[in-house]
Amino acid sequence: MKECLITSITRKAMLATLGKEPRFAELFVTYLVTRGNRVEEDLIDQLFNSSEKRLARLLLLLANFGKDGKPVPIDAAINQGTLAEMIGTTRSRVSYFLNKFRKLGLISYNGNIEVHRSLLNAVLYEKPQLVRSDELPE
Repeated sequence: MKECLITSITRKAMLATLGKEPRFAELFVTYLVTRGNRVEEDLIDQLFNSSEKRLARLLLLLANFGKDGKPVPIDAAINQGTLAEMIGTTRSRVSYFLNKFRKLGLISYNGNIEVHRSLLNAVLYEKPQLVRSDELPE
């Protein structure tokens, strides 16, 4: 989380700005399309993936995998309960999966969560070690 300033703009002022500032209009439309795509991806993820894969995907997103620069550790302020809410499962399942990911060497979990490239490979290539229903907690 970062400190930010939230402001409000009227519809009329926004339309005027979009008409007068082509660069701003381009940035804003790009943002809207990107956000729409992310919402669509999240919905598809929720419908078709297991909670384990959703957690893996969320960890990759939070660590900024696929963006410029190196992946960043996930702040300890994002706890297991928060992760569970974000993927639609229980805290105990998140705890189970985080421990499993750590044992498999996919993450380092020591206060902050450090996501390793091996988690990305496991998700992309659907390693069988990620999903075994006989190991799931009840």
